[in-house]
Amino acid sequence: MTTLLVLYRAPDGGADALATLESRYRNEHLPLVAQTPGLRATRLWRVGEALGSETDLVLAAAMDFDNRAALDEGLRSDPMRAAARILREIAPGLATFLVLEDAPDLLGGKASAASAH
Repeated sequence: MTTLLVLYRAPDGGADALATLESRYRNEHLPLVAQTPGLRATRLWRVGEALGSETDLVLAAAMDFDNRAALDEGLRSDPMRAAARILREIAPGLATFLVLEDAPDLLGGKASAASAH
């Protein structure tokens, strides 16, 4: 599996700005993401804290695809392009995008209980 992980920093403007970001993210961005071809699952989290340090991260999103080719195809799709345009408007410079690949070899070939679902 290949996952697109997106980490979002807090917008300037405090709680009101964050509420606006979350509302537009939920109502404008996510419906387009949901139409992305090859998308298997989307998971979202609010960042509660960073253990042992300060963080300005407030949200994390993971979008799962079967493999890198499926992710690349999804990123080129019209729904994802439209979602990206909205994201640039509602979260300019706030997102970090990471492409994650499963690494079962690092677990000694055994899937962890958390990744076995």
